[in-house]
Amino acid sequence: MLLDVRTYTCRPGTIKKHLELYERMGKAPQTRHLGPPLAYLVTETPNPNQYVHIWVYENAGDREAKRAAMWNDPDWQAYVGESAKLGALVAQDNRLMTPVAFFPEPSRG
Repeated sequence: MLLDVRTYTCRPGTIKKHLELYERMGKAPQTRHLGPPLAYLVTETPNPNQYVHIWVYENAGDREAKRAAMWNDPDWQAYVGESAKLGALVAQDNRLMTPVAFFPEPSRG
């Protein structure tokens, strides 16, 4: 199992508009290719302008194939274009992580 933990930072005052845009245009194509996220969270502290999402893959090859298909999807490209026009995102931090052996792998519920 490979977890892709992504933290995004929005300009102050724009996170709500950004998440509304994602719900309207980005959620469908992204979940069509990646499946549902393990978690999609907004940050309360320390920075309320951040949100985090975690995607689950079998391995690096699975991640690469699914993300390539997503980036080839015209609906995803349309969302990315509208997101760029909105200009809300100012930073992105990605971490690829694997579970430790002494705790069970997280489940998608």
